[in-house]
Amino acid sequence: MRILNQEPWEALCSFIFSQNNNIPRIKGIVARFCAGFGEKIGEGFFAFPKAEKIACLREEELAEIRCGFRAKYILSAARKVAQGEVDLEALKTAPLPEARERLMTIHGVGPKVADCTLLYGLHRLEAFPMDVWMKRAMRVLFPGREPESFGRYAGIAQQYIFHYSRSNPALFEKDA
Repeated sequence: MRILNQEPWEALCSFIFSQNNNIPRIKGIVARFCAGFGEKIGEGFFAFPKAEKIACLREEELAEIRCGFRAKYILSAARKVAQGEVDLEALKTAPLPEARERLMTIHGVGPKVADCTLLYGLHRLEAFPMDVWMKRAMRVLFPGREPESFGRYAGIAQQYIFHYSRSNPALFEKDA
């Protein structure tokens, strides 16, 4: 298993696109986002669009990538990043609660998207994204423990717990 070290802006957008979505659909949205708004970098390949370019768009212009309600979230993120209201580089060293709160000033970014962005885009290994599976895993495998109890490598622990939980669904049958 690996913790990706994605480019911060790309990670933020990808996790916004991932909300209430499945992997094939997320991949399609990201591909259309790049093809529609990114610079061409080869035959059939496009760079991830810069926040500054997306910040100038209107919600209707994002309709073509079929990201639905997430369009307004992407625009909020792009505008805050482009204007320096959310400085992704500064979040790499800010205290974790402050970094999380700053990300959550973006419309549509809650704790899970913020923590995913922190872990995968800003390489904040102490971030511990919590989704339905992780909440269930924590309740069953580590009752009474909080993510912070895993320390500065909580994000790595989260990956192992998530993988173990998804690989052993029978552990959670009576919990559901």
